[in-house]
Amino acid sequence: MATTYAYKVRDKAGKMTSGTLEADSQALVASKLKQMGLSPLLIEEQKSNLGKKELHMPWGGRVKSKDLAVFSRQFATMINSGLSLLRALNILAEQTENSKLATTVADVRAEIEKGSSLSAALTKHPKVFKRLYVAMIRAGEIGGVLDSVLMRLAENLEKEVALKQKIKSAMTYPTVVFTMVLFILAGMLIFVVPTFKNLYKDLGGQLPMPTRVLIGASDMAKKFWYVVAAMIIGSAVGIRRWVRTDKGRGVWDAMKLKMPVFGGLVHKTAVSRFARTLSVLMKSGVPILQSLEIVGETVNNNVLSKAVADVSSSVKEGESIARPLERHAVFPPMVVQMISVGEETGALDTMLSKIADFYDQEVEATVEALTSLIEPLLIAVMGVAVGGMVIALYMPMFNIINLIK
Repeated sequence: MATTYAYKVRDKAGKMTSGTLEADSQALVASKLKQMGLSPLLIEEQKSNLGKKELHMPWGGRVKSKDLAVFSRQFATMINSGLSLLRALNILAEQTENSKLATTVADVRAEIEKGSSLSAALTKHPKVFKRLYVAMIRAGEIGGVLDSVLMRLAENLEKEVALKQKIKSAMTYPTVVFTMVLFILAGMLIFVVPTFKNLYKDLGGQLPMPTRVLIGASDMAKKFWYVVAAMIIGSAVGIRRWVRTDKGRGVWDAMKLKMPVFGGLVHKTAVSRFARTLSVLMKSGVPILQSLEIVGETVNNNVLSKAVADVSSSVKEGESIARPLERHAVFPPMVVQMISVGEETGALDTMLSKIADFYDQEVEATVEALTSLIEPLLIAVMGVAVGGMVIALYMPMFNIINLIK
């Protein structure tokens, strides 16, 4: 039985066309096309789209940095091995596990078949391929080093994922303990305290103030729990929407940098991201002004973004990068001095990479220190909260004999 093959060819005038042919093999299709005076660019078996769309639906989740890192490394390996761009994308679309990414890659491949460049095709999917990614791909296409740029992107994404994972792992234990404390306190207020309330009611007498406060809180939690829940959810939603505004984002980012325990971690992470992103862009051949503009958008902190915007304006006027950085306290003196040395020696990208590595190590050390500090603090908080409730409940017991009389 003959198989249907989809093909893409150029005619004698150089015009690109596509179509389908039925034949027993790809070789026979190629032979027929050559007999017609056409130059085959791509021949592949036409597969039914049924089922594939079910597997790769556009709404099938989101693309994580880890998925993009794996995609970039595989893409770089294929390009470096001599595979054509279309064939590499075709393989990636079929083997990528993330359904959203697979659908996106297939769309990118279709755009390239229509004559678009890779970077132009990627710009049509801004939710998957951010501006940093597209700018580096464009620089790789212009410089003819697409495989090197893709590998650099993969390494950058992998380092970013590893850093996030370390922070996430360090915060897992405190989050679990804090959640348990909340559940324990809620359970005691709703189920345990009312039992003691009935006992004290039968005994009569004046209860101590801590006990009365606890019973009042229990009554409120039991009767108006839906109001409390609505207030908590409403506050969370309101704060989240406020943070998304320009003013709210600026205030929130400034507050994060000044937080007593986590401020240092946020600051070091932001500086590391700034240095790493700028280093990768410069190594990939992206112009300095465009690199600074992209860094300002991707640094993920409004305070640093404004500082980078000021640096970009100064560079446009002919200044160096290091001089305007001195005007912003968010950049430590060591960073400013290392960037200054990098500019003087002509090795700014290498110096930025060293700064990023240094602050990555600082973040790891800070995370470990915070983990060691948070554990005893959480245990102390849980002990004070639960112990305080128990003491408040049993305070009337010290005077129970008088109450009985």
